[in-house]
Amino acid sequence: QVQLVESGGGLVQPGGSLRLSCAASGSIFSISAMGWYRQAPGNQRELVATITSGGNTNYADSVQGRFTISRDNAKNTVDLQMISLKPEDTAVYYCEGSFRVVPAGGYLEVWGQGTLVTVSS
Repeated sequence: QVQLVESGGGLVQPGGSLRLSCAASGSIFSISAMGWYRQAPGNQRELVATITSGGNTNYADSVQGRFTISRDNAKNTVDLQMISLKPEDTAVYYCEGSFRVVPAGGYLEVWGQGTLVTVSS
């Protein structure tokens, strides 16, 4: 029912910038928190940043001050602006959201397919 589609990944040089976008679609009543996670080869998936429906944000220490998460509730999108990128930022980045599909119902977790970010010169 609910789908998340990421876009904006690609190859960027160290010190460069990149913006990732995630669009939610389907039968959605409301969206709670949304976030970005990443997984590098051989590593566990880790939290990058989250944002609540009210706009409160949380960041991993490794990206604090360099990444900015934002959302547009009217468009059901969440973005991740990344600056001062480092090679260790290389990973597949996944969008995640908590969705209500019926009024007063419970939340379900939905993950996007991921978009690859490669930071290399």
